[in-house]
Amino acid sequence: MRNFSGVIFDMDGLLLDSERIALETFSAACEQLQLGDRTALFHLCIGTNQQGTEMILAKGFAGRVQMTEFNAVWEQLHRARLTSAPIPLKTGAVELLQAIKALGLPLAVATSTPTERACEKLQNAGLLSYFQWIVGGDRVQRSKPEPDIYLLAARLLNIAPETALALEDSENGVLAALAAGMTVVQVPDLVQPSAEFRQHGHWVLASLLDVAEHQFDSAR
Repeated sequence: MRNFSGVIFDMDGLLLDSERIALETFSAACEQLQLGDRTALFHLCIGTNQQGTEMILAKGFAGRVQMTEFNAVWEQLHRARLTSAPIPLKTGAVELLQAIKALGLPLAVATSTPTERACEKLQNAGLLSYFQWIVGGDRVQRSKPEPDIYLLAARLLNIAPETALALEDSENGVLAALAAGMTVVQVPDLVQPSAEFRQHGHWVLASLLDVAEHQFDSAR
């Protein structure tokens, strides 16, 4: 990792085990509104910003429910879940952040979550102080899989994108970081990458615990 000039993290599903909570409450909202099992639809939303998610859901629900009604139910269930217990950290998150900090590399978060909300979640998780910049989905016009958010994060860290390491869990995020020209590690969360997706030329590791000791100059 010493060969990189900075490290840029996704947040939900990578640092925070929040995608699982989002799916649980999404499924509960679908059940309450009698929309059936829409897990596959939720998976399409992973890694996209709020606007992208609403477009995907509006198309997927195809007029069976008003988005304002669905969002209100989902938000109520999600808020209630977060009130009952904090969002768990993903395995190895703190250990990896401490290892990178010891190397003196600058750190940023590039997340589709709005910036203010992302800062709140990271603060509650005790991770905010590790990062020089938090770049939320509201700071760019085009969401992942477009590279905009990663290019902005690199610019704010004052590093060249091709010298940065990006860490992601979702396919949309991986595509965004690759399009920005970065070295990319995928640590899958809810959805495992297919054999075809693994051909994009990035690393796929089982856990954040594997990242610090990974030999990036070895064969994939």
